[in-house]
Amino acid sequence: MREDETPILEEEGEAAREGVSRRDFLKLGAVAVTVPAVVGPTVLTVEGQDVAMYGPGKTPVTLNVNGKTLKADLEPRVTLLDALRDDFEITGAKRVCDRGACGACTVLMDNKPVYACSVLAIDAQGHNITTIEGMTAGPELHPVSKAFVANDAQQCGFCTPGFIVASKALFDRHPHPTHEQVVKGLAGNFCRCGTYFGMRGAMGQLGAQARPAEKGGE
Repeated sequence: MREDETPILEEEGEAAREGVSRRDFLKLGAVAVTVPAVVGPTVLTVEGQDVAMYGPGKTPVTLNVNGKTLKADLEPRVTLLDALRDDFEITGAKRVCDRGACGACTVLMDNKPVYACSVLAIDAQGHNITTIEGMTAGPELHPVSKAFVANDAQQCGFCTPGFIVASKALFDRHPHPTHEQVVKGLAGNFCRCGTYFGMRGAMGQLGAQARPAEKGGE
């Protein structure tokens, strides 16, 4: 045995007598680093008001998605899109650009279309979130979905959920949308297959179907 090994053995012997060896101490330290703690927010006082500061570890998050209460422990940096897909397995909203440019991840937040990739899950608390899955009641497709099928308004289908959600929001605002309103209302969504003609046809069909019902109720 080399002389330079003696101090190490002596240290290990001393640690053992105290109940924890050097090796066990290092293992415990590694576990503490790799397992993040789930903690609540730190409250700071800013200009006389209490402000909650979250992170860097995980914190409890509660979301209202499609009428259901969903809970998970998430880091504050997790987006609504990642929470939906990775934690709750609600995969209708697609991750494509991941920077709020294509609209494939469009969901409704309090009936307004938003990019789920640009909203933090922690900020979505207290809001009603509706995804493409929440637009279907049983085996029946939503009228917007039916209009898309009837007008062949999809090809690969990857962007279709975002377009349908955005179209629902548009139709809710404008039951009889003009061509300009359709173009503007869907401008935040991008289709690489170029099925815009079919989408405009779907919106036109929905508007035409709504007119007789409204006239009959007058």
